[in-house]
Amino acid sequence: MNAQNVDAPSAYFLAEVSNETETHTLSLLVDNEPGVLARVIGLFSGRGYNIDSLTVSETEHERHLSRITIVTTGTPMIIEQIRHQLDRLVPVHRVTDLTVRARRANQDKPLERELALVKVTGTGDKRLEALRLGDAFRATVIDATTEHFVFEITGRTSKIEQFISIMKPLGLVEVSRTGVAAVQRGPEGL
Repeated sequence: MNAQNVDAPSAYFLAEVSNETETHTLSLLVDNEPGVLARVIGLFSGRGYNIDSLTVSETEHERHLSRITIVTTGTPMIIEQIRHQLDRLVPVHRVTDLTVRARRANQDKPLERELALVKVTGTGDKRLEALRLGDAFRATVIDATTEHFVFEITGRTSKIEQFISIMKPLGLVEVSRTGVAAVQRGPEGL
């Protein structure tokens, strides 16, 4: 019987693995053709991954390529697994984790913005307060009557969330959001 040192570390446990969930912004360059978005979404739903935000639009008309921006949450291992699985889908040309790129460049996050249309009803003091707060948040009134108005607000998701929560007691009726659009900081492209 060989004597083994039970206190010696195993090589399998030398790498630190984080179980903390993180939010990542992924950018995909895909063919702009029917069914591509369904395949990407199917990958998420089939494996039980959640999508916090999703935007898609054709960005290169001549090459018929679209950019899909997905914000998702998971452990670093799950995020890496999502990235690799997306990379294997046939109509996907490139998958970039903008959050990882930002960290490598010693930046907190990629540039992220969201647009929201926020409908508020109210009269008197509540109406005046909502308009004053809208101005403070740099929200623009794009439609108004004596009974309601609609704000257009652009900014980080946290700013949009804060504006919506402030408007709730002042007569919030409806919210429509675009989802996150994101780009990497600096001169490099995707």
